[in-house]
Amino acid sequence: MYGKLPYFMIAFAAAMWGLIGFFVKGLNNAGFSAMEIVAIRVLTAAIILILVGIVFYRSHLKIRMKDLYLFVGTGILSIVFFNWSYFTAINLMNIPIAVALLYTSPAFVAVLSFLFLKESINRKKLLAIVMTVIGCTLAAGITGQGGMSFSVSSILIGLGAGFGYALYSIFGKIALRRYHPFTVTLYTFLVASVALVPTTGITSKAVVLFAGDAWLYAIGLGIFPTVVAYFAYSWGLERTESSTAAVVATLEPVIATMLGILVYGDRLGGLQMLGSALIIISVISINISIPSRKQKKHFTV
Repeated sequence: MYGKLPYFMIAFAAAMWGLIGFFVKGLNNAGFSAMEIVAIRVLTAAIILILVGIVFYRSHLKIRMKDLYLFVGTGILSIVFFNWSYFTAINLMNIPIAVALLYTSPAFVAVLSFLFLKESINRKKLLAIVMTVIGCTLAAGITGQGGMSFSVSSILIGLGAGFGYALYSIFGKIALRRYHPFTVTLYTFLVASVALVPTTGITSKAVVLFAGDAWLYAIGLGIFPTVVAYFAYSWGLERTESSTAAVVATLEPVIATMLGILVYGDRLGGLQMLGSALIIISVISINISIPSRKQKKHFTV
């Protein structure tokens, strides 16, 4: 009935995620720190999602207080930590390498799922994890060949983005057993906002936020790579297999790499390109190793 449209929507969502670096660079140049940018993203997204929920998802606005810990996991331990690590890595390194390290998340998911959800690790997953480690080593320039190398701290921060990204899958999987995907997404950003707005003091920089074009980057960050990407991905995921959707979504690092090279002049050496390719291949191999079956849709950030 829908033909190729679901795949187009998933690819569109991945492209939106790949553009995150554009908004982060803009806000960083306007004088905002990585944590302040995280606060801007989650607060903008939370406000938009609340409005959408009131209009379209009123029956999914309530949660049980005893389940609040799940959204502390998705909102603070994952979203806040992941975004801070990712945005910091973008500024310390460059967009292509930051997004390559971010895409170590499937390897972290495989290990964490084995430890906490008792999911098995087959040979394909194990090979993908090994490829991810090798890919990170090459992409980060640890070998000292082909392109610039980066400090150990910046590499660890980049890997922290992948780890935080993975935590969403663990907490989110449990939350999705009890709640609608919209409810999980809404309270994830709501809890993150409640935690970040007071602690970052972002409200004291309202004058800076609304000066120049900073507010455009802020709104764009909350709308395009967050809310719009969520709806596009969910719509496409609902109409195709989750493993296929995950493979199509690997367009994200390709878009991010093109953005870094074409817009910001980032450069990659031969080994760094090989490392990035190995990470992307490992993502695809992990996803296609999962037996095709209808799964609950989830939100990727």
